[in-house]
Amino acid sequence: MRLAVNQWCFPEGTSLSEVFKQSQMALFDGVELNLNDLGGVGLTLDIVESDVRMIKRQAADHDLELKSVSTGLLWQSPLSSKDADIRRRGRDIVRKQLEVAAALQAETILVVPGCVTKEVPYEECYRRSQEELADLAIYAEQLGVQIGIENVWNKFLLSPLEMARYVDELQSEFVGVYFDVGNVLQFGFPEQWIRHLGERILKVHVKDFSTSVGNIHGFVPLLAGDVDWHAVRQALVEIGYDGYVTAELTPYASHSTQLPADTSRQLTTIFGRR
Repeated sequence: MRLAVNQWCFPEGTSLSEVFKQSQMALFDGVELNLNDLGGVGLTLDIVESDVRMIKRQAADHDLELKSVSTGLLWQSPLSSKDADIRRRGRDIVRKQLEVAAALQAETILVVPGCVTKEVPYEECYRRSQEELADLAIYAEQLGVQIGIENVWNKFLLSPLEMARYVDELQSEFVGVYFDVGNVLQFGFPEQWIRHLGERILKVHVKDFSTSVGNIHGFVPLLAGDVDWHAVRQALVEIGYDGYVTAELTPYASHSTQLPADTSRQLTTIFGRR
């Protein structure tokens, strides 16, 4: 497996040159960049293709691959919203992710498909988000980029059976799962999800989680929580997954440059190196 670090592992405002420098020093194989709003660092909603290609060259100069693109923008513009204008903005965000990924020659984008809320019942979230993704899958195929649906704390797709069904119903080779190991611990076991989802898994995020905390504050550095990493690695081996495993962690409160180095060593302990 190949090891990567997400841009969110660095303090907000960290330049891409510094992200790439620290990632190379920590011996990562790749970096996962995020599509940011206007004024953000790196990939933004208004970035042009020539600047995207320059970022790709900058990463290559540090011997780093850019194989996936994430974003947090869909939390504010969910594809499941009752508001057609908000859904349109969500579509535009995903389309921009796909375009940026294509310019980077990245394989996959991460998409949070929707959010169940008091105002948006479960069945509406399911139906609306699938309708939007069905159209986006066509664009993804045209660009040759996969859409990875993430399991995340959105009160939606709460079991591997449902996640598999949701993806399968879209009937597209360009839609699969972006599986987050740590996000499962609150209500399941990641190794079980991995075995059931199988080849649907396009990319893997890793973080650890302390079940004794049991809320959003329970995420902890790798090896400090309750993930059974031996079982997770074995399950990934069983399904034949040999792609990127990307750490998505909160930056340290102090000595933030230590996080990439620590995380790289922890990932190597868990997964080894290719």
